[in-house]
Amino acid sequence: MKKLVFMFMLIFAGATANAQAWTGKGDQKINAGLSAWGYGTGITGTYDYGLNKLISVGAGLNVYFDNYKDNDDKNRVFAFGRINFHLKDALQLPEKLDIYPGADVGVVGKNFGLGAHIGARYFFTDKIGVFAEVGNNGSLGISINL
Repeated sequence: MKKLVFMFMLIFAGATANAQAWTGKGDQKINAGLSAWGYGTGITGTYDYGLNKLISVGAGLNVYFDNYKDNDDKNRVFAFGRINFHLKDALQLPEKLDIYPGADVGVVGKNFGLGAHIGARYFFTDKIGVFAEVGNNGSLGISINL
């Protein structure tokens, strides 16, 4: 029980730090987590780079373990480029929170893949946070501020 309490204290100790979910131009984020629906169930990783206060571009890779497109082994990977529109300033959100709609365009096996999502990031510390995305390609996990 002491270990569990200590772990939660470490996780939330940084909650009072000056964490920023989105700073704009030059901001870089890495997301890693579980892909829970869309083309299949598996793991996901994405990278985003801020072009300005509103737009980021990036890339991602999803590897599916189950329920992949048409249950064809060639469709186990979705490699994609992405664009996000960050609404932190427009919605006057707290510094630790960012909400972003976006689109993914890429390749699933030999097929063209397209997805849309709306996501949210919340940072506990300057470096570590959580994210969730829902849409054609939904996922959740940790977010790292570079």
